[in-house]
Amino acid sequence: MSEPDQNVPDPIDSEDDVAPKGRPSLKSLGENKNFKKALWVSAGVGLIMFGLAEYWSLEPEPFDVVEVAAEAAHVENPKELPLGYTYTSALIEIAETLLHKPGGFLINDVFPPSVLLDNIPNWEIGALIALRDATTALRNNIARSQTQSQEDPDLSKGEPFLYFDYRSWQLPSSESEYEKGIESLVAYRERIRKRDANFYARADNLRQYLEVLEKRLGDYSNRLSASTAERAPEGEERHSDLGRTPWLKLDDRFFEARGYTWAAMLVLKAIEWDFRDILGNKTALVSLQQIVRELEHSQESHLSPVILNGSGFGLFANYSLTLANYIARANAATIDLRSLLERG
Repeated sequence: MSEPDQNVPDPIDSEDDVAPKGRPSLKSLGENKNFKKALWVSAGVGLIMFGLAEYWSLEPEPFDVVEVAAEAAHVENPKELPLGYTYTSALIEIAETLLHKPGGFLINDVFPPSVLLDNIPNWEIGALIALRDATTALRNNIARSQTQSQEDPDLSKGEPFLYFDYRSWQLPSSESEYEKGIESLVAYRERIRKRDANFYARADNLRQYLEVLEKRLGDYSNRLSASTAERAPEGEERHSDLGRTPWLKLDDRFFEARGYTWAAMLVLKAIEWDFRDILGNKTALVSLQQIVRELEHSQESHLSPVILNGSGFGLFANYSLTLANYIARANAATIDLRSLLERG
């Protein structure tokens, strides 16, 4: 008996793999369909990730601090609110916004798409700094009658939680610690409602907060202006302590400043309500309203999807310099307000 011809294809293989010349085999068609399916799935996941990233990158809108306070106190007439209730409610709402806006608190995330974002996480840093400044002012100055008086127990307990590392995602997470800080602020606000907590709306207390605000605004204005800083000519000294902002850091500084001015603007609106008597007596209300207006301008929407930083009178706008201008004007008004409060 002759041996089988080695060149004769196996019947099973011939059905799946061998096809007439010019036509794909069944196996190659199956592989091609799987590849297309995987491609469509990848494209769908990528589109969902992109949509989430865009939605989560939207900056929160400002809120009405008096309305938020009246709603929390369940009163129809805001004039019935106890002194300090609006200020504390503004701090609580700012903190709640940081934690519960679309996407939640993003800066400590380690998974996509939030780990790929940098604009809104830097916005969160700025807003968090403003929240810390206002909470520290409440604990150390506004809630104490004098330097040697005892500090409020709820504030002394809650303020340190807000200074927890914002990059922590493991136990304890940043969010869990900040929630504890919010709980202490809520407890303090409830005691204000019951007239069992102190809030001293005095000129000296306000001046100490404005001194911190003045330095923050000056720093942000300086850092934003560095977007067009040039190297000093050889042999000359450069008077600024900041070099030109690296290209990849332009939007980081821009959005951090936007976050700070957003939160600081809301704190100042609460101050306008709770410190209205002292501001009116010292004819300082106009100066405070000027600060708020400049910070409101700093929150105007930008048309370009990327932060433009043209130079001089070039073709493209410089968003960093525009924001720096508003912040510098707010800083100047803050200095004027602090001077007015120091008189008499």
